[in-house]
Amino acid sequence: MQSNRNEDEMRIKVRDMIAEIGTAIFTTIDGEGRLRGRPMRSQKPDPDGRTLWFFTRTDSPKVVEIRHDGRVLLGYSDTRNQDYVAISGRAQLITDPARKQALWHEGLRSWLPEGPDSTEVALIAVTIEGAEYWDGVSSALRFAYGYAQSLVTGRPDTSGENAKVSFGG
Repeated sequence: MQSNRNEDEMRIKVRDMIAEIGTAIFTTIDGEGRLRGRPMRSQKPDPDGRTLWFFTRTDSPKVVEIRHDGRVLLGYSDTRNQDYVAISGRAQLITDPARKQALWHEGLRSWLPEGPDSTEVALIAVTIEGAEYWDGVSSALRFAYGYAQSLVTGRPDTSGENAKVSFGG
């Protein structure tokens, strides 16, 4: 089912969904044009809601890939609640010490034991260009009703919400 929200409401919906899900499959393009994905945890988005942040090691292959081609796709999935978000954007490496300190939390030390002050630790800023979300039916009762309705009518259940959202200018 298409969304009846306006663009601002849909952008808020996208931000709320990704905050709830937290981990994305972060997909880059390697030097040979192949897509490469890996799970990465989002940090707090910028107040403008158009930039997402991820910590990384500076020697990571994804850093080379981003420098070669900054286009990325982030896929968020919560199968329990049938919520999904796909975000397309542009990524760039950020080494600003103040920004790293502001976004750092101790749970990151498992992957980045050097901490935020290390030159081996950086941030990836993803500027969101567009998104699409699917807010599905998480209630078992609602799912059963949609299933029965589809059997009777021969048409798919339309109780979920789907929308394409522009984050540009």
